[in-house]
Amino acid sequence: MNLLTIHDLEKSDIDNLLEKAVALKERHKRGIPHQPLKGKVLGLIFEKPSTRTRVSFETAICHLGGNSIFLSHIDSQIGRGEPIKDTARVMSRYVDAVVIRTYGHEIIEEYARYSTVPVINGLTDLHHPCQVLADIMTIVEKKGGYKGLKVVWIGDGNNMANSWIEAAARLGIELRLACPKGFQPDTGVLEKARAMKGSFVEVVNNPKEAIREADVLNTDVWASMGHEKERKNRLMAFKGYQIGPEMLELTKKDVMVMHCLPAHRGEEITEEVLEGPNSVVWDQAENRLHMQKAILELLL
Repeated sequence: MNLLTIHDLEKSDIDNLLEKAVALKERHKRGIPHQPLKGKVLGLIFEKPSTRTRVSFETAICHLGGNSIFLSHIDSQIGRGEPIKDTARVMSRYVDAVVIRTYGHEIIEEYARYSTVPVINGLTDLHHPCQVLADIMTIVEKKGGYKGLKVVWIGDGNNMANSWIEAAARLGIELRLACPKGFQPDTGVLEKARAMKGSFVEVVNNPKEAIREADVLNTDVWASMGHEKERKNRLMAFKGYQIGPEMLELTKKDVMVMHCLPAHRGEEITEEVLEGPNSVVWDQAENRLHMQKAILELLL
């Protein structure tokens, strides 16, 4: 089994991951060892920089009794032109699972076709499933569950937005996305989600229209990795999409504010909100660790 997108998981799989991750977090805080993956080795192949994804996965496999091997783009022969299928087949002989963080989603799909061990998406330009699973875990912790909640995504229709669309459709979460014209989520992801029974996913242009009665507000940087050259144009396009105090006044008083980090304070979110009482970003970041542990147990 691979985890390339949220759609690789059934609703029951996600619910099991959530339950497992919460239990592992509690076990960790009580100092109770849990090492079911002794002798297992996790390979990490990263073409993009990373803080949370890399550290959480390396710590996760360590907590579970295993070890990890990290390869950046310049450390592997992929960086010198070796075919992806060759690297995939060789790595499968050495490690028990692989986390890949790369650009085009077709890269990880090709790797998975030739790998004989589980492949986990640590981020592609199209999807970021592990982050969204940790986000939902945070919502479950803070709100007691995800049923009946209204989640709002504000900003770029990027990989995070795409994975949120898949998760919302799979779990029956009401999701509204407010994105400027030209920066909407992937059309194929949207169509597939809307075709699922019980899904409620809506994309609008006006953030003030989207946020009313929201239980959760979520955002990300306006220029993700690979879009740095578009920064000036994006700053203009996203004017009015910042999560600030005035936006919080339009929604529920207990609304949760989420951000997958790193944050550009003063752009997509203000310092006041990021550090304020509605923010759960630090719990959200911590939960990457516990969700990665649950994912590794599921796949290994």
